[in-house]
Amino acid sequence: MKLNFLMTLTATASLFLAGCAYDNFEAPESTLSGRVVYEGNAVGVRNNGPQLELWEDGHALKSKIPVYLNQDGTFSASLFDGQYKLVRRGDSPWLQQATDTLIVNVKGNTTFDVPVTPYFTITNESFQKSGNTITAQFAVNKIVQSANVELVRLYLGKSILTDQVLRDLRVDGNVGSLVFGQSTVIAGEIPDALKNLDYVFARIGVKSTSSSEYIYTQVQKIALK
Repeated sequence: MKLNFLMTLTATASLFLAGCAYDNFEAPESTLSGRVVYEGNAVGVRNNGPQLELWEDGHALKSKIPVYLNQDGTFSASLFDGQYKLVRRGDSPWLQQATDTLIVNVKGNTTFDVPVTPYFTITNESFQKSGNTITAQFAVNKIVQSANVELVRLYLGKSILTDQVLRDLRVDGNVGSLVFGQSTVIAGEIPDALKNLDYVFARIGVKSTSSSEYIYTQVQKIALK
C-alpha cells in the first residue's frame, strides 16, 4: 500500500513539473522584418506566394522557418535572438542568385532588406477609369538580358489582395507588341459583379518564362463613383 502511494506521488510530481516547464516555455520576443528590394524599391509579389527561408545553426534538430512575403514585398517573423541563414528560394520572379544564403543577426526588433534581381520590372504605371473601362498604362523593363516575357496581365478585384490567384478580372496584354522601356496599354471592362462597388483594386503582373511567379506593380485603389 505504501509503495503504491509513493509511486503515485512521484508520478504526480513529475507531471506537475513537466506542466510547469511547458507553461514556462519562452515564446520568441524578437522580430525580423524587412522587404525584398531591387535598387532600394520593394518588389511587388503574390501574397503568400514567393518565400524566404530561415535556418539557425547550433541545434541538434535543424528545420527551416518559412517566411512568406506580403504582396507589397514586406515580411515579418517572430524569432529568438541569434544568427540565422536566410535563403532566397527559387521559382520566384527574380534571378536565382549564385549564393542564395545571407547571414542575418537578430537582436530585438531587427530590420533587414533582401536584395534580388527581378527578370523584369514594371514602371510608370497609371490606371484611369472611363465609363465602365479601366485602362492601365505602364512600361516593362528587361533587367536580366536572357529573360523572356511569357505573359503581361491587368488584374482587377474587389479585395486589396488582388493577383493571379485572387482576382475578379484578368485581361491579357499583347506580348508580341511589347517594347521594353516604352509605354504600353491594357484595358479591361469592369465586370458586372464590381460595377456597384465604390472602388476596385488594380495591378499589373508580368511573368517570365523562367518562373511560375509574376512580378507585380503595387496595388492601386480606383474609385468607381
